[in-house]
Amino acid sequence: MRPRKCRIIRSTPSARFFKPRGIPLCELQIVTLKDEEWEAIRLADYRHLDQQAAAQQMGISRPTFSRVLASARAAVARALAEGAALQIGGGDFQRCCDGSSVAGKAGR
Repeated sequence: MRPRKCRIIRSTPSARFFKPRGIPLCELQIVTLKDEEWEAIRLADYRHLDQQAAAQQMGISRPTFSRVLASARAAVARALAEGAALQIGGGDFQRCCDGSSVAGKAGR
């Protein structure tokens, strides 16, 4: 089995937690969206990049990007459909800003 390739993310979310209004957090299930999944949604759905260009920015293949994006969309859909809280964080990635990168693992 090939080693997992680290994903590059160039931005972080302004908020890391979203929940339905009026329901105490202790009553909600929490769905986790990994940082690299958030980056995939940001590139594909917010910045409207095609999958090849987005995959290049993340330093991964197009098929891998497609899988990360599908996983991200499934997590968001699950949180919305089930009325769950959505927490953004974790995963294996490198944070990169303006051509320089900061290596590390951000938990799993």
